[in-house]
Amino acid sequence: MPSRIDATFARARAENRSVLVTYVMSGDPDPETSLEVLTALPGAGADILEFGLPFTDPMADGPAIQAAGLRALKAGQTVSGTLDLVRRFRAGNDTTPVVLMGYYNPIHTYGVDRFLDDAVAAGVDGLIVVDLPPEEDAELCLPALGKGLAFIRLATPTTDERRLPAVLANTAGFVYYVSITGITGTATPDFGKVSEAVARIRRHTELPVVVGFGVKTGAHAAAIAEGADGVVVGSALVDALVRSLNGEGRPQAGSVGAVTELVRELAAGVRSAGVGRAA
Repeated sequence: MPSRIDATFARARAENRSVLVTYVMSGDPDPETSLEVLTALPGAGADILEFGLPFTDPMADGPAIQAAGLRALKAGQTVSGTLDLVRRFRAGNDTTPVVLMGYYNPIHTYGVDRFLDDAVAAGVDGLIVVDLPPEEDAELCLPALGKGLAFIRLATPTTDERRLPAVLANTAGFVYYVSITGITGTATPDFGKVSEAVARIRRHTELPVVVGFGVKTGAHAAAIAEGADGVVVGSALVDALVRSLNGEGRPQAGSVGAVTELVRELAAGVRSAGVGRAA
């Protein structure tokens, strides 16, 4: 059977469209609210869910996601707590892929073998661990692949032709192209250059190529979707959530709706553009 990730891209290709990948932080602003948000995302148009593992010292995340991680940690979120939320999500949704995104330190502290076994049991489909380069594949990537988890690698504007084969060697699920040089949520990508970069990556792989960092609106999503297999949005969703919180940082009646309203706009943008690679 194809994986949930493979099945999602196949379904999108059959519909001649790109996929929408949404990122939210596990445990932000508290575990129960983050589960409500996660559960609501597919109905709003999200095809693949990235669920952040909160960490005190992220290296690729901008202010919005850094703050989300700190809120989650303050609320008591842990690796085991994140896996429990995925498990609870799976009780009502067995089709939408869930990818955990974060850094190696919490996984290493939890224990690699234990983490992988628990992730599979919870219903996780893939991992994005941004601070483990290909030279460290034996640390987590290869064991993850051996358990049936996709290990999704990031390519960047500075990943040149000599480096790209190493980046792609053990990548599975999809390739995540970082559209800007910098951290998440801080700049708007040059859409023409992004399309050129996606085409360059496709010459090296049959995997779908999705694009993230800097996508904030439905118009941005549509522009990216014209040349890519998927669009990732994270910081804008985190910002939508935090703007909905009260003065004490607690969720209100419209907090989940604030996120799903933006997801609907993004999904409409993605679906308004034809997919960049023929079915």
